[in-house]
Amino acid sequence: MFTYIIHRLLIMIPTMIVISIVTFVIIQLPEGDYLTNLVKELQAQGEAAALEKVEFLRQQYGLDQPAIIQYGMWMGFWPGPSGFDGILQGNWGWAFEQDLPVSEVVGDRLFLSMLLNFVTILFIYVVSFPIGVYSATRQYSIGDYGFTLLGYLGLATPNFLLALIIMYFSNLWFGVSIGGLMDPEYLGEEWSLAKFGSVTAHLIAPVIVIGTSGTAGMIRRLRANLLDELQKQYVVTARAKGVPPGKLLVKYPVRMALNPFIADIGNLLPSVVSGSAIVAVVMQLPTLGPVLLQALQSQDQYLAGSILMFLAFLTVIGMLISDLLLALLDPRIRLGGGVAK
Repeated sequence: MFTYIIHRLLIMIPTMIVISIVTFVIIQLPEGDYLTNLVKELQAQGEAAALEKVEFLRQQYGLDQPAIIQYGMWMGFWPGPSGFDGILQGNWGWAFEQDLPVSEVVGDRLFLSMLLNFVTILFIYVVSFPIGVYSATRQYSIGDYGFTLLGYLGLATPNFLLALIIMYFSNLWFGVSIGGLMDPEYLGEEWSLAKFGSVTAHLIAPVIVIGTSGTAGMIRRLRANLLDELQKQYVVTARAKGVPPGKLLVKYPVRMALNPFIADIGNLLPSVVSGSAIVAVVMQLPTLGPVLLQALQSQDQYLAGSILMFLAFLTVIGMLISDLLLALLDPRIRLGGGVAK
């Protein structure tokens, strides 16, 4: 297992390099950049002094260099002008629109995004597991039909639409706004127990909104996998031998049905992150989603690229966790990928 973990960690290095290349290329595809667009605006306004600052930023961050040079400086493979040393040395670059370092722009948003996504994934698994087992063991019951209907509604309803519905009825029935992730008085304040409690209370609505579609999909997959296991010969044989139903269910079918359930961790993380971006805009959540969308629209390449690299890193970590849990859950999965002799 230790060798396997080291092997996977080493594979993450070229994987992240390839992701960084793809991310950089995609960001570079639109013509121009943020500073080019800013120059056009300043020229129209006749602000010569501001144009000098724009030219200084272009030279400082190597935006006047070829694309391959810009990529190398952004990643930190070689030093850039004026001490710009890249992501590998902890320098995420400059957010041109906010006129601040990227690390200061993301700030608390990075922590809040991680917290929101972690709680959402936890919510998906905690809710979907018992419902999926219940639906499979009580097939075609009223409860099964009810959960199936809710699952289809969850899959069919866009997250942003569900957010709008919940915000509307919470204001209509209770006269309260559930937007944001904390009470207004805690914005910009240092972290405290009271602020953390406010964030915890405000997490409920966005977690439900973002996690609904993922929960519905997990329920359907677990139900289908468990139904398939319950119809296999070893289950029939165990029942014939008098194994108690509860012990039989937990020891064999549920364990085998969990393989795809756990394997979805790696796929679930990017879907939750992408789904939370639009919801964050609708519900005014101070997470990375709105900042990323704005950065992509304004072609703020360092801000957008750094956020995308962080999200890609979370995805790769999610895939690693998924593989390790599968190996622990099912000994039949060979870590080396070879064929047993």
